Order: sequence, then structure tokens, then C-alpha cells
Amino acid sequence: MADPAERIVENEDAYALNAATVDAILAAVEAGERLRLIETLDHLHPADIADLLEQIDVSQRERLIELWGKDLNPEVLSELEEGARDLVLATLTPDQLSSAVQELETDDVVYLVEDMDEPQQEILLDALDDADRVAVEQSLTYDEYSAGRMMQREMVTAPEHWTVGDIIDFMRASDDLPEQFYDIIIVDPALKPVGEVRLGKVMAHPRTVKLSTLMEDEFRTIPVNQSQEDVAYAFNQYHMIQAPVVDEHGRLVGTITIDDAMDVLEDEAEEDMRLLAGVGDEEISDSTWAIAKRRFPWLLVNLLTAVIASIVISLFADTLEAVVALAILMPIVASMGGNAATQTLTVAVRAIATRDLTASNMMRVVRRELVAGTLNGVAFAIIIAIIGMVWFGIPMLGVVLAIAMVGNLAVAGLAGILIPIALDKAGADPALASGTFVTTVTDVVGFMLFLGLASALLL
Repeated sequence: MADPAERIVENEDAYALNAATVDAILAAVEAGERLRLIETLDHLHPADIADLLEQIDVSQRERLIELWGKDLNPEVLSELEEGARDLVLATLTPDQLSSAVQELETDDVVYLVEDMDEPQQEILLDALDDADRVAVEQSLTYDEYSAGRMMQREMVTAPEHWTVGDIIDFMRASDDLPEQFYDIIIVDPALKPVGEVRLGKVMAHPRTVKLSTLMEDEFRTIPVNQSQEDVAYAFNQYHMIQAPVVDEHGRLVGTITIDDAMDVLEDEAEEDMRLLAGVGDEEISDSTWAIAKRRFPWLLVNLLTAVIASIVISLFADTLEAVVALAILMPIVASMGGNAATQTLTVAVRAIATRDLTASNMMRVVRRELVAGTLNGVAFAIIIAIIGMVWFGIPMLGVVLAIAMVGNLAVAGLAGILIPIALDKAGADPALASGTFVTTVTDVVGFMLFLGLASALLL
């Protein structure tokens, strides 16, 4: 069996699954050697096992889970991506599901059951004790992408008059502390949070010190209906590690920790990246049919925009027939415009997502992109003009290329910033359709400029 230390190597794959470890796991599954499988998996972090389950094929996954049986680590389920999670849950027996949820925090249970059909939900909910079941059912009443879905109900609270000694004695006597927590939430008699005390401060002060004197200067609460995107932004912006969640009356209903907030932040970044590429919620574990079905609509949209660009080209058919060199050089203008627009678009979508692009700096950023596009246009205009003149021996062709290059890169800079801003103002996700619109604009403008100028100056 591979030593876990073998996975710690100083290269870009330092934290990736070791190929030898994967081979050992699959060999144990193939041979049906349950003890060897369990021994190998015990050395892996749940996140690494989740990666493995996402990467192997369906039949291998089913055999691995069946062989793992009752020793399945429930934390693996909460580490799985949504698509792989559903496939794995469908493979588990009712006994495996029941034993797994009993060991998970309520937020992880909510993650597992939220997309299940009612019979499956009942199996899992029946396995919980009454308090946890009520907590999970309450969380499921909140919007799917809200703080209420993210939060966990397990937390440590204390009244304002308690001392360090009181909270230490309480925690030592409790057999139901959260698996992970960083702060003691201080509440008033109405269960409204008034502050928080870091665990480090509790351990660093004498027993007689009042908790109210140790509360953090910066204290923020999260409304239960706050969007998860806003929650993740708050954690990242204000360097929070834990935050109490309050209902509409300001009463404490749960808490969110930094690991859950960072999961959302990562998911939002990945979603933007996928949407820009037109692949939606695609995951590595998805079937071939599912991938093809998800990609088809965006490929269809690209086909329609390509037809629009082709119609523009057809308007200048006589010009192309007269000057064949134009057909050879035309893709250069379109490609440069498309790439320049994509650069601006990527920066703009990310700036909108991180709230860095605001009403106060919007015009400055738009001017910056316009000027940057124009400057690059001038630089490449000189290069492409020389290439055009030397290649085809037509000086005026170089002039046409130069003007078209400057105009298209300037438009690319504007389109790359203005289109995502316009979509965001309209309430649409700027990552969703920006790429298609920007490509269409740069292609149409590029062809119109290049072929229009050619018709006027070369014929």
C-alpha cells in the first residue's frame, strides 16, 4: 500500500491523488478485498476520496461503495460535487444513508437531501433525532441559495454575564459540541446575538474574566434570507471566520463558518468560468449524453451568430472576388477583435462578481478599456499593415488593414466592458450570454470595417 507521505511532493500535483494510490484502490475493488480497500481509504482525506469517486466510471464507483459498505465515511458525501453526489447517493443502501447522516452537521445533511425526491428525503430524515430533523426541515424552507440553506444549527452560545470559567465548564460538560467552531456567540435574553468571542481569547484569559469584555470589535450578523453569493462576498471582504445567522426578528437561528462560505465563493467563480464558456453546470462525472445536451443550446446560438457574420460578408461578395487577398487576411481582423474582447470581458465579469466595478468607477473603467483597445489597435495596425504590404505588394491594402485593426480593437474594448455591464443592469448574469454577444459584435464590426474600407479604397 502506498504511504500517505508519498503524496507530499513539491510539484504542481502535490495535492492531487497519487496514481499509485488510485491504482491500489481500484485493484482492491476489482479483487473484492474489503480490508485492503478500507485500510487504503483510511489514509485519505474525505475530499480526496470525493475526487476519486468523481473521476472513476459508474461501474467502478458502484463496486467501491458496495465493498466499502457500513464503513463509508459520511464526510465524503458532503465533499462531492452536486452531479456526482446524486449518482453516489443513488448507489447507497438505505442503511448506509441512515448511518451517514447521523454523523453529519445539519448544513451537510441539508446539502444531501435538498435535491432528493420525497421518499428518499424521508429515509434520511427518519434517521435523525427529533431536534436535528426539525432543524433540517426548517432549513429546507429557505430559498435554495440563501444563508438559511448554508447555515448549521450546531453552535456554542453564552449569555452576556458568563465568565471564561463558565463557558469552559459548559463546553467540557457538553457532549453535543459542533465538530468545527471558532467563536462563542454572545446572546441577550431574547436570543439576539450581541457579539462573539474567539476561542483563542477564551483560552488566553483567566476564568474570572467576563466574556462581554472579550467580544470582537467587528461584529456582523447575516440575515437568514441573504443570498449565498452575498454571504461569501462578506466573508471574503471582511475576513470573517464565522458569522451568526438571524431571522427577521434578529434572533439567532444558526451560524455559517468560513469553510462553507469559501465553498460558495469557489462555486460562484467556477460558475462564471463555465458560463463564459457556455458549458453550464457541467461536471467531470457527467455522462456523454448529458454533456452533449447541455452544450447544444450554446452551440446553436453560436451557429446563429456565425450566420449573421456570414450575411455581413456576403454583402461584400463582389469586393472579395475582386481582391482575393481580402479573404486571406479577413480572419486576422476578426480573430484579433475577438481575443481582445474576451480579455476585457473576462476582467469585467470578474470585477462585477467581486463588486469592484461600481457606479462610481464605471466610466473610468470604460474609458480605460477604450483607450487600451485603441493603443493595442495602433500597435498591431502598424505590424499588420507592414505584413499586408510586403505579402501582397498592395500599399493601400496595408492602410485598410491598419484602419480596420484600430477600429475593431477599440470596439472590442468597449463591447467587452459595456455588454456585461448592460446585462448586469438588466438583472441577467453577465457571464451567461456576454461571450456570444461580444463575439457577434466584434465579428460584425470587424468585417464591416475591413470589407467596407476595402470596397471604398481598393476598387
